[in-house]
Amino acid sequence: MSAIAPSPNTSGFTRSPATPHPGDHFAITFAPLSLEAAYALADDPANGAVVVMSGMVRQQTDGKPVVALEYQAYEPMALNVFQQIAAEIRATWTDATHVVIHHRTGKLTVGEISVLIAVGCPHRSEAFAACQYAIDTLKHNAPIWKKEHWADGSTSWVSIGACEQSPAGC
Repeated sequence: MSAIAPSPNTSGFTRSPATPHPGDHFAITFAPLSLEAAYALADDPANGAVVVMSGMVRQQTDGKPVVALEYQAYEPMALNVFQQIAAEIRATWTDATHVVIHHRTGKLTVGEISVLIAVGCPHRSEAFAACQYAIDTLKHNAPIWKKEHWADGSTSWVSIGACEQSPAGC
C-alpha cells in the first residue's frame, strides 16, 4: 500500500483525532530512549513483524565533525503530530496493531538515540512501509528543531527546509 499525505485544515496544520488509539504510545522526553521499551510497546500476538527505527546522533554531517545535537520541541503540537501520523498509518495500513513514536529533547552526544519509531503489523511489508512513513512524516511535520554542535565549537540550527534539501535527508 502507498502512504497517504496528511490533509491540512484551514489553519495549515493537520488535525489529530480526539483520542489516540489504545495501541499507540507517544513521548517527548529528556530521558534516554529505550529500544527494548519501544519494542515492548509495539509487541502483540497479532503481529508477524515489529519494525523499529532508531535515529541516532552521528559523528559528522556533510563531512563536518559533529560532537552533539540539541533538540527542542513544541511539545503539545509535536504530540498532536505524532497522533496524526499514527491515525494516518491506521487509515493506510489498517491491520497495524501498535504505533510508537518517541523523541528526545535536550543535548545528545554522538551515538545517543534521538528518535524511536516502532510499528507492529501482521505482515512485515506493512510494518516496514508504515515505519518509514512515520519517520519521513515526522521529519517534515513535527515542530522539533535540532542544533548541531560542531567540533570547532560553532553551532548551527537545522531547519525543516534544510532537511528536505539535504542529500542526506537529515
